[in-house]
Amino acid sequence: MTITPLMPVYPRCGVRPVRGEHCHLIDEDGTRYLDFASGIAVNLLGHSHKGLIGAIQRQAETLMHVSNLYGSPQGEELAQKLVDKTFADTVFFTNSGAESVECAIKAVRAYHQHVGNDDKFEIITFKNAFHGRTMATISASNQEKMHKGFNPLLPGFKYVEFDDLEGAKAAIGPNTAGFLVEPIQGEGGIRPASQEFMQGLRDLADEHDLLLALDEVQCGVARTGTLYAYEQYGIVPDIVASAKGLGGGFPLGACLATEKAARGMVFGTHGSTYGGNPLAMAAGSAVMDEVANEEFLEEVRAKGERLRSRIEQFIGNYPGLFEGVRGMGLMLGIKMKSEPRPFMIHLRDKHELLMVAAGDTTLRVLPPLVIGDAEMDEFFEKLSAGAASYAPEDAG
Repeated sequence: MTITPLMPVYPRCGVRPVRGEHCHLIDEDGTRYLDFASGIAVNLLGHSHKGLIGAIQRQAETLMHVSNLYGSPQGEELAQKLVDKTFADTVFFTNSGAESVECAIKAVRAYHQHVGNDDKFEIITFKNAFHGRTMATISASNQEKMHKGFNPLLPGFKYVEFDDLEGAKAAIGPNTAGFLVEPIQGEGGIRPASQEFMQGLRDLADEHDLLLALDEVQCGVARTGTLYAYEQYGIVPDIVASAKGLGGGFPLGACLATEKAARGMVFGTHGSTYGGNPLAMAAGSAVMDEVANEEFLEEVRAKGERLRSRIEQFIGNYPGLFEGVRGMGLMLGIKMKSEPRPFMIHLRDKHELLMVAAGDTTLRVLPPLVIGDAEMDEFFEKLSAGAASYAPEDAG
């Protein structure tokens, strides 16, 4: 056999972490890396948070899994915390971001078809988005690299340029059921939508009885300095898909919805064997207890401003390498003058700094939300050394 035991769908690098300490990962050979990728915006409390570890350990000692045929005190507790802190009236728990987006897609269609509007099935999405790797979520994304090898795609999606309100308006037709949009495109290059765009989508949805579904899988759960990014736009969505940071590293997602938007999600319409399991609920509750308060969120905003300001000052020293910085809170992107992956590899292999690339020649800055001044100083030491020593032909 030539195929590896782990299906070879990832371009895995030589870093092999076996342990984590706060904002660092330790390789099996003892090499210590500063983690400013956070599992792609997942490990928001770092890698050894006592509250999160304790909650998981205590729950594992009592009950890890039970069928959703039975009541769920743990699920009810976390759902209530999310309802109390957001726009939502109800929550469906999943195991991943893609599953949360799948639930959102089903809810948008069910909203119309539950009352007999079977012709309302088309969802307007936006170019360069990333909504997941399932058949429905790759169909909702217009990226050819994700489509190749998996055609035919599922019908029912119409693509419009991101942040193009007039394009979104023009795309509305007799089959339109709603919009699906990332307030901040993550894989697409840390591109925040404009205020006018987000408010305009809300207004169009209200005018045409459409649902506005937000994919906050990457930007949600305190990452931008508010619990969810929609708050910074002053709008109320109908549905939000959440995951990544919600479990702090434990697999957990959620689809949040208003009572009206969930009118089609009735008995028998949706389900998940593992979704909402007690172990995941314990992890999510511990995360919410830590981050869903104004003191923590204010710290994220303050750290984000300090980090952004220092990045802006830093990149001015390398005008041939960097263009600028964008994003919100601790979801930042450094736009480069060329493909960012060689520089990312250089930082990882030569300077023990872990970051992750994105579209639009962008290097993502996604540290744990618990970083302090020491980690910020270490980040700039490594970034400075990396930029000073970088030669594109040496990377890789």
